[in-house]
Amino acid sequence: MYISRLALDHFRSWDACVLDFDQGINILQGKNGLGKTNIVESIEVLATGSSQRVTSTLPLIQRGSTTAVVRANVVEHADEKLRGSAGNDSHAAGASPTTLEMSIHARGANRMRVNAGHSLMMKDVQGLVSCVSFTPQDQHLVTEDPAARRVFLNQAGMQLDGHYGEILQRTRHIAQQRVALLKQLGRNGQYHGEAFGQGFVSDDAGADAGALSQSSQAAALSGLEVWTGQFIDAGVELTRRRKAVIDALNETFPEIYQRLSGKPTLPDQADAHLEYRPSFSEVLDQEHPHESISAHFERIFKGEMARGFNLIGPQRDDVEFMLNGFPAREYASNGEQWTLAIALKMSLYQALVRERGSEPIIVLDDVFAQLDEQRRAQIIHFASQQHQVLITVAAASDIPEFADAHIIDIQQVYDKNQYDSTMFEAMIQAQAIHRPNEQPSGDEQIEGEAEASR
Repeated sequence: MYISRLALDHFRSWDACVLDFDQGINILQGKNGLGKTNIVESIEVLATGSSQRVTSTLPLIQRGSTTAVVRANVVEHADEKLRGSAGNDSHAAGASPTTLEMSIHARGANRMRVNAGHSLMMKDVQGLVSCVSFTPQDQHLVTEDPAARRVFLNQAGMQLDGHYGEILQRTRHIAQQRVALLKQLGRNGQYHGEAFGQGFVSDDAGADAGALSQSSQAAALSGLEVWTGQFIDAGVELTRRRKAVIDALNETFPEIYQRLSGKPTLPDQADAHLEYRPSFSEVLDQEHPHESISAHFERIFKGEMARGFNLIGPQRDDVEFMLNGFPAREYASNGEQWTLAIALKMSLYQALVRERGSEPIIVLDDVFAQLDEQRRAQIIHFASQQHQVLITVAAASDIPEFADAHIIDIQQVYDKNQYDSTMFEAMIQAQAIHRPNEQPSGDEQIEGEAEASR
């Protein structure tokens, strides 16, 4: 798999940007602040529907715009293009590109079009592009809070499991509905019972004009019970799918870490592995965990209502890096943390190859300046064997030695974008100057008459 052309509209810092890529190694060179990372980030977003850098897609939209668009020509069988004629727009028979267009909206759901077809939900077209990104923040996956690891887990699940996105979206929606009811109940009363719908007592409801009536309180509790049941069902399914993702990564993670570190495996001990720590831990040891999870919710209901959010659920899951039987975030050295992070991304690559039968696009975003010589050499060796690799570097001295690498000067791309934007503004202004000679539209005529009447 590879991308032959990428176009951005109002994505991050880019008004507009069009880039042609080759198979093999593509190096995006330019000083910091030009938007190199934004370019490769768009490919990650196209593949997974999200970015490791942000918790929502809203920051991906250029300031002052309401929609960002990412377009890409994707060729599935890279080896067939090698037999075609030269040039980025030449494709052998059977390897014609698929054009993907993703629209990211400030309000409303993000959408995707395939070959200019109907607008589709992202969950319906996930997996059309696969991508593995190596970034300077990867080390934080080992050491920082669980949120970053959940983002990675969701991105991996979106690419490995065709139904993961749908389940994730449903779980999030149900969780939001449940939180809304918890906050509503928390503002209007106090819970004193042992089960949903029992023992709800109003706190001076008559003094609060916004307080729920007794019947409304009962309805809210009944609704909460329904949403809780749905949250358990969706959460159990999502937990099982996440467990499957971790199992797929663990197929190669220990061996890859051992190879990268050069250390022998300790006797009777897996040198490195991933442990999934789900909030719904009952899923790991019970075939039918729903009743146990429901009882857990009943025990913590007073605390949930007081705080106004879900105290348990997939939104609190975590993944632990284990090294020689100990948590790596507490015991691993800086070098070991980097090796674990690189092994994680390489194990995702291997899982995608097994699942999809084709190699994902590899992104190396400013990683060479962060790594020592040994790990630089390991990444370079890995990259040299891939169908397509996109590398960002700030300085020429950071460019690794690759034969036949396609060098893209981002300064030139940036300057062209600035020039095109200036010319576009000039055209708009020129049209505005000459418009008095044109017949005004109905709306303009109305506005003109309204102005004249003042």
